[in-house]
Amino acid sequence: MSNTPHELADDFPGRADKIHALKQEDAHFAKLADAYHEINRAVHRAETGVEPVSEQAEQEMRRKRMGLKDQIAGILSKA
Repeated sequence: MSNTPHELADDFPGRADKIHALKQEDAHFAKLADAYHEINRAVHRAETGVEPVSEQAEQEMRRKRMGLKDQIAGILSKA
């Protein structure tokens, strides 16, 4: 499988250390990050045809990923 796009460290350049620290210090942030990585990989598998899903299901996964990313961005901006 190719490199998965939309990894948090790529989406928040220069914040990888803070993301790692928050995952260690903040259980809620860690849960959000884990959920983000899980849905991100599912979207990638759908986009590449590894695990095809309906267009509607793929769009819903993308919306969920964006919602998680927004929450993560909010926490990062306050950290």
